[in-house]
Amino acid sequence: MHQTYNGMPATKLNGARWQKAHRSNSQGNCVEIAELPGERIAVRNSRHPEGPALIYTRPEIEALILGAKDGDFDNLIG
Repeated sequence: MHQTYNGMPATKLNGARWQKAHRSNSQGNCVEIAELPGERIAVRNSRHPEGPALIYTRPEIEALILGAKDGDFDNLIG
């Protein structure tokens, strides 16, 4: 895999195994994630799989997931 950078086309992440939450809806309004080498995580919009990927470190994603579990972002949903 070539060097990864924030905003790179998701299609350039060869070998990435994208996954989305089981709660995702059937209209494709989903966020997909993929584990990358080097303790990195890629995030993309499922409606635009060829679009840009945001690249995060594992600790950044862990903080996001733990914050969501703790209800830190409950004010963002109806």
